[in-house]
Amino acid sequence: MSVRELVVLGTASQVPTRHRNHNGYLLRWDGEGILFDPGEGTQRQMLRAGAAAHDLNRICVTHFHGDHSLGLAGVIQRINLDRVPHQVTAHYPRSGQRFFDRLRYATAYRETVALTEAPVDRDGTLAVTPAYTLEARGLSHPVESYGYRLVEPDGRRMLPERLAAHGIAGPDIGRLQRAGVLGGVTLDDVSEVRRGQRFAFVMDTRLCDGVHALAEGCDLLVIESTFLDEDAGLAVEHGHLTAGQAARAARDAGVRHLVLTHFSQRYPDPAEFERQARAAGFEGELTVAHDLLRVPVPKRR
Repeated sequence: MSVRELVVLGTASQVPTRHRNHNGYLLRWDGEGILFDPGEGTQRQMLRAGAAAHDLNRICVTHFHGDHSLGLAGVIQRINLDRVPHQVTAHYPRSGQRFFDRLRYATAYRETVALTEAPVDRDGTLAVTPAYTLEARGLSHPVESYGYRLVEPDGRRMLPERLAAHGIAGPDIGRLQRAGVLGGVTLDDVSEVRRGQRFAFVMDTRLCDGVHALAEGCDLLVIESTFLDEDAGLAVEHGHLTAGQAARAARDAGVRHLVLTHFSQRYPDPAEFERQARAAGFEGELTVAHDLLRVPVPKRR
């Protein structure tokens, strides 16, 4: 059975708290798993969430600040310890290669898995698979940072009334889908485009073109909201977003489900992030993330 969901492993900004682990987000996309920004403690959070190293196909690091990458050492060693039998690919800013190398070989261990390194140094497509295209866009932070976007290919939705009108039923439907035409009837005659689902992951950044490009038309957007709006000056200074800024970007991009995360420890009431996001005009589904939360990707339109 195919599953498309986000598993939130950690939601803290800069330092973990009693209730929030460092960052970590696992996207389950059918039979694949993409781990985003594994901060310190991610390996243990995966165990608590029922996720294993065998679930991972890709690791995507937005930038090399500790709360987004210190967990790499443990995760990579666990991939090797468990002898994951399939290819695992790591994406990260090329400018941080020295940090990746240090984390990959932080201690002695037996290397049993040929981890594929695929660093990012420009906007564009990182991978194309039958299930999705993975893209990257540069963000605005004190160190080089990239956000990631996953786009499913468009498909076709068969229309029963049109099939019936053309007398197509049973195995003939499959033949038409495979061949594109059957007895003079084309797919366009009996179906419509079904837009592929879209997911984006936007961490530490100020508002910039990359934020808007990543968020455009997303079914599920995971985005940092480190600060509340009253601290917008701090957000700009440190290269972050406020709850209102994140929500307005999502509103303007037509996002269906917005997940706010990466919260500063200075704020005791997480509900205030939701209040400010709603005040900014976002009317879609809204989640203020907490550790070990599961968020399903919205059903297709």
